[in-house]
Amino acid sequence: MKATVTVMLKTGVLDPQGEAVKSALHGLGFDGVSSVRQGKVIELDVADGTTEAEIGAMCEQLLANTVIESYSVDMS
Repeated sequence: MKATVTVMLKTGVLDPQGEAVKSALHGLGFDGVSSVRQGKVIELDVADGTTEAEIGAMCEQLLANTVIESYSVDMS
């Protein structure tokens, strides 16, 4: 079974990488971009029967810094 975890900085946390991407896009002529938030996607191959709660525990303990990041889990 596959689980996809998306980790993003929480609203209000400065995102210097996102700002750099936005600036680069503007430099390339893509002036319609008003905001960029950069995050990460983690794909996990997990055993059948692994619960979303178990994936959440992985995020809380290792995959996300929950002080400044939020995460979402998609099980498929």
